[in-house]
Amino acid sequence: MKLEDMLEIDFFLLLAAIVLMVCGVLFIYSSGMTSAGVVVSTEYIKQIIWGISGFILALVLAMVDYRRLLGLALYFYLGTLGLLTYTCVFGHTVNGARAWIGIGSFGIQPSEFAKITTILFLARYLHNSKQKPDAFLRFLISCIIVFIPMGLVLIQPDFGTSLVFIPILLVMTFIAGVSIKYVIFLGAFIGLTGTIMVLPLWQQYILRNTLPSLIILTNARFVGATILALAVVGIIALLGLLLYKKQYFFWIVYGVAVVIFSLGASFLSHKVLKDYQLMRLIVFLDPNVDPKGAGWNIIQSITAIGSGGLWGKGYLQGTQSHYRFLPQQSTDFIFSIFTEEWGLVGGILVFALFLLICLRLVRIMKSTSDTFGAYITAGLSAMYIFHFFINVGMTMGIMPITGIPLLFMSYGGSAIISAMTGIGLAMSVSVRRYGH
Repeated sequence: MKLEDMLEIDFFLLLAAIVLMVCGVLFIYSSGMTSAGVVVSTEYIKQIIWGISGFILALVLAMVDYRRLLGLALYFYLGTLGLLTYTCVFGHTVNGARAWIGIGSFGIQPSEFAKITTILFLARYLHNSKQKPDAFLRFLISCIIVFIPMGLVLIQPDFGTSLVFIPILLVMTFIAGVSIKYVIFLGAFIGLTGTIMVLPLWQQYILRNTLPSLIILTNARFVGATILALAVVGIIALLGLLLYKKQYFFWIVYGVAVVIFSLGASFLSHKVLKDYQLMRLIVFLDPNVDPKGAGWNIIQSITAIGSGGLWGKGYLQGTQSHYRFLPQQSTDFIFSIFTEEWGLVGGILVFALFLLICLRLVRIMKSTSDTFGAYITAGLSAMYIFHFFINVGMTMGIMPITGIPLLFMSYGGSAIISAMTGIGLAMSVSVRRYGH
């Protein structure tokens, strides 16, 4: 890399990631301290090593021409599919998910790297297919590319990580110019599926009353009959569309398809999801349903954030973490510890840094002359922002607990290395955004 190319590196993007990593190390250290002031965990040392490794990797990737990955994207993608398949069969189980592989204390979480390789391969496909006129086929193949690794992650089962693939798919296909009606279809399907899935839980655990109108959501016969009736309506509308070419027939088929797929997916989700995953949805609706069980994390997290006030209690002065009220405090709930000790001001700092990362990625995406690079940065921005909103929302009680880490800050080697890999790729695109 030439000196003039080095000056093209997006140092604001790199600086934001570094500051977040430093904050992460500081509060992983804090999370390992007891109320007596004794440090009982060495996680912060490992995080420092991973952070430095990620920083070096990001600089190396920035110096490598990302366009060379165009021909390698398929092999990276297939490699991670192989790792995910191996993990599903032989992986180590941690927190209910068979998501880890490794030897002894050394382990990796392939699903973290699958997000990056899926972004690369999907960007390659969208780049190579941009001249193809069949928008539906282009969207369908994009869905297949994303749903294969997503399904393998879901089998583990790691519901939270599997969700990250959805915004990656939606944002990248939208930026690639796929018809908005297909993107909206998938978004509506996911939203309606989630709503239908939660309603029976709300009825059983919170309302504590049976509503006859919700019977179709839990009874297999009623679900089957409803889907069959809607399918008949859809077929009739489809025939009308073919014969008369009227636009309203298309929208009938469109709406019926969304409802049919959502009903089927929500019904199957109750058969596939584990009990503890369903309880996370229940306590999201009302943590007091199980305040000493599944609702404990949310209640303690909200308490920690609220007790921080404007300026916080001071570094290493937190009580929720030091008295061990918060489980998984160095991973899923690192933001809770952070805001307890640094308050609202600290929380705004984290918000500002993630906003800066997003804005720099959007700037790179808009300024690059290469669509492959633009699609990569679009996928990365979707990944970072989704992780941020879900994790921070989870700690505040406005999102369900899904086990998604706060990238750059949460403890974990695989997460921080994959996050810094994304930063390195984005910087590589930035350096070569004008085609040189």
